[in-house]
Amino acid sequence: MHELYETPEVRDLVVARWGVGVAPDGVVDRAAIAARAFADPDERGWLESTLWPRVGASMAAWREQALAQEPPPPAAIVETPLLFEAGMDAGFDATVVVIAPEALRAERAAARGHAAVDERTARQLTQEEKAARATYVIANDGTVEQLERKLSEVLAKLRG
Repeated sequence: MHELYETPEVRDLVVARWGVGVAPDGVVDRAAIAARAFADPDERGWLESTLWPRVGASMAAWREQALAQEPPPPAAIVETPLLFEAGMDAGFDATVVVIAPEALRAERAAARGHAAVDERTARQLTQEEKAARATYVIANDGTVEQLERKLSEVLAKLRG
């Protein structure tokens, strides 16, 4: 989804909606977008309705391109934070949800400079709801190496 902000089409749409302050020097400022989108449910709805169809189209094109390779890759993996909320999960053979304790999630989000964490979280399904809908669930409450090991185990299962 981040790449969509680099396209002239999306840049022009967000500038038309929120003004040149969201794209100084022609480059979209994602923090400025988040500040506007998460401050007002109508603005967030507009942004989602603008981005989600483009995200879906981009993922479909990427998948076709990956599957057209000779030989095709053993797996094609897409990270989509709002997969279930956007109703895009039906387009995948399997889904993997990575969960972590709420305090740890908040700490990690703050370390990445994410503002409006509560507003972002409120828009998402709970971790429990995502876990119930996912094919695989991975607990991310340890080190990066432990997470990578768990992800590798799921990938091995997917490869069959």
